[in-house]
Amino acid sequence: MAQESSQGDRHRIVLVVDENSNPFELGCATEIFGLPRPELGRDLYDFRLCSPSPRTLMRDGFFTMTGVAGLEAAETADTLIVPNRPDADAPRQPAVLEVIRRAHARGTRLISFCTGTFTLAEAGVLAGRRATTHWQWADVFRARFPEVRLEPDVLFVDDGDILTAAGSAAALDLGLHVVRRDHGAEIANVVSRRLVFAAHRDGGQRQFVERPVPDMPDESLAPVLAWAQQHLDTPITVTDLAARAAVSPATLHRRFQAQLGTTPLSWLTGERVTLACRLIELGESRLDLVARGSGLGTAANLRAVMRREIGLTPSAYRQRFGLRPEPGTPSRRRPVGHPG
Repeated sequence: MAQESSQGDRHRIVLVVDENSNPFELGCATEIFGLPRPELGRDLYDFRLCSPSPRTLMRDGFFTMTGVAGLEAAETADTLIVPNRPDADAPRQPAVLEVIRRAHARGTRLISFCTGTFTLAEAGVLAGRRATTHWQWADVFRARFPEVRLEPDVLFVDDGDILTAAGSAAALDLGLHVVRRDHGAEIANVVSRRLVFAAHRDGGQRQFVERPVPDMPDESLAPVLAWAQQHLDTPITVTDLAARAAVSPATLHRRFQAQLGTTPLSWLTGERVTLACRLIELGESRLDLVARGSGLGTAANLRAVMRREIGLTPSAYRQRFGLRPEPGTPSRRRPVGHPG
């Protein structure tokens, strides 16, 4: 959960921009963490940019960034996003690396996108830690930083106070994961809808998803996924999904692996957990109803699956993200069903 900043304000996220940084990841972070949220009635973060230089030439000289704070802004960050660049072999500026080391020493959460993992490793904060980076740079990274437990095939890695994302688009996945971790599934869904982006892709999904030439006119999973999301409160099985798609279970598995980089069962479980979290956030305190409404069956199974998938029990999740009624007002439960 996002802690308060030392000033008692919103959680402060600071992104360091260095020479030759990629503008795409900068845009992703700004879109997720920096934009006003009038649809929520409040802003989620205090987002700031900083740079070691008053003028920063971005990747391939596309443009020059000016007018951002100096590196001193990073000293008050609750979360620090480190810079990346297309040339992974170029050494990072010593001043940037020192800022990262100081942030890590005082307990600041660290985030990297794409080759930003090289920045973290060069700063010396990844030794013995889990991390990922773009698949194209995996072998180079392993050779330079063998002490890091690299997971080269996943979208992102959440290792507690250090989070790393793989290729550029995975910055969106990790950003939404951070919002979900800090503010809950319902808020993350609101942010993802504004992005017109998938609300939840688990970090363990593969970076590189095979897309073979189809041997049928339409092999899209979109219709069966949409149907399943509308029927999560029913006992759907992989066989049911295959029947809905008019294919065998084996073919369905191949399509899920090719199009989503996961299995039908893993996808279905993730959707059920997300729905259960949203029901809890919206005020449903009866765990048996949450379990049935999300298709997880029993309260005992709900507890086990939530603990396995997100590391929190339903009661701990409610305590962190659930509705908090005003003092003196009766608690209100929203009927179990699919949140709007």
